[in-house]
Amino acid sequence: MTTTTTTVAKPTKPVKARRRKGHDHDRTFGDILFAMANYSLFALLVVICAYPFYYLIINSVSANDISALGDVRLFPQGFHLSNYEQVFQLQGLPMAAAVSVGRTVIGTLLTVLASAFLGFMFTQQRMWGRKFWYRFLIITMYFSAGLIPIFIIMKNLGLTNTFWVYILPFIVQPFFVILVKTYVESMPASLQEAAEVDGASLLQVFFKIYLPNMTPILATVAIFSAVTQWNSFQDTLIYITDQSLYTLQYLLYMFINQASSLAQAAQNAGGNLGQIASAATTQTPTSIRMTVSVIVVLPIIFIYPLFQRFFVKGIMLGAVKG
Repeated sequence: MTTTTTTVAKPTKPVKARRRKGHDHDRTFGDILFAMANYSLFALLVVICAYPFYYLIINSVSANDISALGDVRLFPQGFHLSNYEQVFQLQGLPMAAAVSVGRTVIGTLLTVLASAFLGFMFTQQRMWGRKFWYRFLIITMYFSAGLIPIFIIMKNLGLTNTFWVYILPFIVQPFFVILVKTYVESMPASLQEAAEVDGASLLQVFFKIYLPNMTPILATVAIFSAVTQWNSFQDTLIYITDQSLYTLQYLLYMFINQASSLAQAAQNAGGNLGQIASAATTQTPTSIRMTVSVIVVLPIIFIYPLFQRFFVKGIMLGAVKG
């Protein structure tokens, strides 16, 4: 007689859904405290960085007599826009702004293109004298002939009192070439090998394969170059005597240095304007400095966010090999 044994399956416990890490109900008091401290710190840093620009703006639109005393700190007092109206009426300002915009746009484009091409070529083993030319380029970062020899060279080349003195000397920047070269070396060599197998020339490889993939580092180079070109005024001081080629920064630099006489000229403009103008709207050296600073800084502030998403990635990949 055979006996059969039956096994009764034990009831399985319901499986609890796993809680994802990071949910609010999983956070400890220490996590919440750290997050609050973290956000507070970054908020403080944002205020510290943004306040100088805010301070310039509120002082440029406040009553000039109050601004001159340093009493405008948080909110504008005696709001008016006459400072901007008078500065924009300064002689030569439109032409100077056009020169600054022109040198910034053209200079940045040529610098980006030259940096991209040289950075790419210095990674090519077939380039004649590659190591020599690369080291020769790096040396120029540490040694310079000096101001007088450079001025003589520019004069002998016929670049003084020409627009191209703003462009040609700054096309090749060793630091930018190093950034691009390091970035190109981090890209797979198989890209070029595959293109050359398909019959692509060296220029086709550069323009069709590498250049479209250099966007992060080229955006970084563009930011550095544009800021340098826009803020530069010493080359105007050294090489230019033609007032039609003055840059915006140099023109405003002269206005700031002559702030007292400029304020007096603004009062005397238009006949008896200086006699009837109130102290709140009469320009002072302080109001001129604040207004000029806002005019110079605002274009860069508006342009920077367009490239910001490429900036961090580009500078990290271009600074570290591999």
